[in-house]
Amino acid sequence: MFSARLKETTINEIRTQDGKRLHSTATPRTRALLVGAEVESFRSPWKAEDSLRELALLADTAGLEVVGSIYQRLDQPYPKFFIGPGKVKELAALREQTGAGLIVFDDELSPGQTRNLEEELQVGVLDRTALILDIFAQHARTHEGRLQVELAQYQYLLPRLRRQWTHLERQAGTGGGTSSGGVVGLRGPGETQLEIDRRLIDRRIAWLKEQLADVHRHRELYRKRRRRSGVPVVALVGYTNAGKSTLLNALSGADVYAANQLFATLDPTTRQITLPGGQEVLLTDTVGFIQKLPTQLVAAFRATLEEIDEADLLLHVVDLTHPNAQEHAQTVEHTLKELGVARRPTLTVLNKVDLMAGVGAAEVGRIVADLGLPSDFVAVSAQRGWGLDALRTRIEETIATAMVPIEALIPYQRNDLVSLWHRRGVVEQEEYANDGTHILGRLPRELAPQYAQYQNSNR
Repeated sequence: MFSARLKETTINEIRTQDGKRLHSTATPRTRALLVGAEVESFRSPWKAEDSLRELALLADTAGLEVVGSIYQRLDQPYPKFFIGPGKVKELAALREQTGAGLIVFDDELSPGQTRNLEEELQVGVLDRTALILDIFAQHARTHEGRLQVELAQYQYLLPRLRRQWTHLERQAGTGGGTSSGGVVGLRGPGETQLEIDRRLIDRRIAWLKEQLADVHRHRELYRKRRRRSGVPVVALVGYTNAGKSTLLNALSGADVYAANQLFATLDPTTRQITLPGGQEVLLTDTVGFIQKLPTQLVAAFRATLEEIDEADLLLHVVDLTHPNAQEHAQTVEHTLKELGVARRPTLTVLNKVDLMAGVGAAEVGRIVADLGLPSDFVAVSAQRGWGLDALRTRIEETIATAMVPIEALIPYQRNDLVSLWHRRGVVEQEEYANDGTHILGRLPRELAPQYAQYQNSNR
């Protein structure tokens, strides 16, 4: 299985009968050093210092204690260690000084680089991808989420499997003779165990893909029913910890877990909300994005992220108070392009304005312009409920523009269609005539055929 879980420790104490503490039984958190690189050839908008600060938050979420960090500016990564050999020696000295039991790199390492670093530093080495995968494994709650994370973990592990069995390979003696270090009676088992593990993982990956294909089929059936019902879908997208789950709770009255940490929630949640005009829409909270999002996760979570592709409107939630708000927004936009949904109607929601005490609307507009964010936005505080009415109105207006304009005279015996129009569409004008209800407004394209026979009635 994947590397040992980096579980966040909980403090347990043994107490006497009178309540006095004897001692703590909490498992000490693993001490970790962080390593970053500002690589010219990568052309990232992020500075190494900012990216390392984010890595420290990821490490804390994973249950690690960060005891130091270093970074290096490079034209391109070194093939052997990713960082330069001099920086490796500096890292080894820092590890001795801090007593760190783990090194975490801010970029994805090749299997060879990981192996070389572990041999050189004599300590475990993780890269950013492995750390994020571990956090996802901790936070996945649904059956689908666990399948997706396990698939991503195995896909990450498979090319790195060889180093798990180096002790057996040394026993086996790959050359087959004593000059290669082989031991009589032990030639072969290392490579045999490696091949067995590869076959087992390949089978597990195939099974996981079959299970996720079943999930995809069920989701597609659900989407077809939803499309026929004409219920608009609004998807919350944004950088992790931008406040999407808090906003979902504020708009829908739900009680989805929300916390001030990266990837606090992982599994998507959908709730129904009612807009000011009475129209019902589905609001979906999707997994948060992050820079350097592992490709294995993007592939494994394809079924979940398809909810974004099905959405009638994307709400791009941005934490306006974060010092890297611009980089966050650019990362989300880049990820949406990778998913092929960048052209979906999008409304920018600037969250956490309650933390900007004394900043007026004009100042917010200037900040937005300086950050290069869209000038068309809604400023809210999901935590305090500020600006939510304005947001609901903007959602209603934006969805209405994608609907079909219809004027119909609906007989009173078909009041079910009038009720459906109020729930699914936008009613701009409604009058009661002798022979029915005269309605002018907009409807989702999927529902329009149900009203076709009433559009040409004599009025």
